Amino acid sequence: MTDGIFPLIIETGIGVDLTGDDATKAATRAVEDTIRRVLFPRLRELLPGNDRANMRVEATIAVPGAERVDMDAVRARFPYGQVTVTTVEGGHRQPNGLRDDSGQEGVILIAVAVISVGW
Repeated sequence: MTDGIFPLIIETGIGVDLTGDDATKAATRAVEDTIRRVLFPRLRELLPGNDRANMRVEATIAVPGAERVDMDAVRARFPYGQVTVTTVEGGHRQPNGLRDDSGQEGVILIAVAVISVGW
């Protein structure tokens, strides 16, 4: 099949940083949560040239502090495909009940990923 189909598959996941207020950590964990739960055993047969390099992957991640996300670190979590990562302000940020040595209250940071796959 040579006509592109996008999206063919959509999956979601969440990622959490419990103590570090690290938007990249929460975002990469959301991606990992998403891709570790799915299996597409015959997808390669549908891709142009039967090559996973031709797979199109779009990840949108909603996370507090979206501008702080290291996009290359998130992109590196995908094993193959032409990957596009977009971050948007969203997710959830909440006190975690801990304080550091300076008295600063810690936070839980939660990211939500929506990943679309096709070609």
